[in-house]
Amino acid sequence: MITLFKNPKQIVTIDSNNKNFKRGKEMNEIGLLVNHSILVENGKISKIIPNSEIESNNYQNEIDLSDKILLPGFVECHTHTAFAGSRAEEFKLKLKGINYEEIAKQGGGIANTMNAVRNSSFDDLIKIIKPRIDYFIAQGITTLEIKSGYGLSFYDEIKILQVVKELNKLYKIDIIPTFLGAHTFPPEYKNDNDKYIDLINNELIPYVANHKLAKFCDVFCESTAFSAAQTEKIFKVAVENGLKLKLHTEQFNSIGGFELAIKMKAISVDHLEVLQDNQIELLSESDTTAVLLPGVSFFLNYDFAPARKLIDENAIVALSTDYNPGSSHISNFQLIMSLAAIKMGMTIEEILSAVTINAAKALDISDTTGSIEVGKNADFAIFDVNDYSEIVYNVGKNLNVMTIKNGEVIYEAK
Repeated sequence: MITLFKNPKQIVTIDSNNKNFKRGKEMNEIGLLVNHSILVENGKISKIIPNSEIESNNYQNEIDLSDKILLPGFVECHTHTAFAGSRAEEFKLKLKGINYEEIAKQGGGIANTMNAVRNSSFDDLIKIIKPRIDYFIAQGITTLEIKSGYGLSFYDEIKILQVVKELNKLYKIDIIPTFLGAHTFPPEYKNDNDKYIDLINNELIPYVANHKLAKFCDVFCESTAFSAAQTEKIFKVAVENGLKLKLHTEQFNSIGGFELAIKMKAISVDHLEVLQDNQIELLSESDTTAVLLPGVSFFLNYDFAPARKLIDENAIVALSTDYNPGSSHISNFQLIMSLAAIKMGMTIEEILSAVTINAAKALDISDTTGSIEVGKNADFAIFDVNDYSEIVYNVGKNLNVMTIKNGEVIYEAK
């Protein structure tokens, strides 16, 4: 099938010149085109052509995008979408001044959601998660990462990853699974942390790898969760089993996780709210992507990650919602982009690079998606605006009217 995506008002290519990421000041280079159209063949971008070269009636299918803006499909690179239950009661406690870490120490937080997930069947979870994925797709997201981490037992972690695998079959977007069994220590291992790490290393990781249930292994390296030494132990086993590495780190405390992630060449380090100036240089010299999560800072009324310093020091920066029930109950992608502009000092162009090509790099797929370049997947988000800046300017408002995956329209606003 050959399809012509005809005559958009603007094409924001995020062209990386085949580099497949943007570092530092390159993030402002968005490759804006006008008076061009895109030719797609067999789901791939085959040509980007001036409108003057369009041959009338020579294409099997034409989609008229007049007065619309075409961008690469958004890549949502850090979510905990596979959860059950509600943490609204904890939200009340937060509003009274009780912080996230204290709630966790009192048996709430991740453990609260763990109980809800353990009490949910496979079919329950499918039913719960599907509307969330539908909402992401309606916002122009064509690739979605989903972590486990709310099961915290062999059976329930595998159950979550099998749910994600089934959802990936049901949807036309790419759903990327991440194993986050090391999210926190479940109550039954509270007094024997080593035994839970043995379960992760000796049973869960080998099973996940052998059954291809995840691409990545993630750990929450934090004073209320896993130490840097415990994280390293898990990471070594993950690498031995062919899993790639991601890390939650530097969210509330700096306990050595960041340096470990850089040393072990993690694909991404995520959070970084308490990242120090002397650590930024390590990122500027690394190909590890810094995934920043402004929704967490907004939701917890907490410090924002130093996006401006990271970009100015030549780091690779991506953005994500961190959608989860406790610290960022936010699935509105446009709100995240606006927060990055208003609270983190990022330019609109930097933000668009951060949610496309760099977010794809954070999932190690930027060679196939994340930018409008010949040979890449025809993953597009179409916005009914006059200029790309309006996407970020309209805070929290979804202006996406069409989502295209591999050249096929999979969502159209009514």
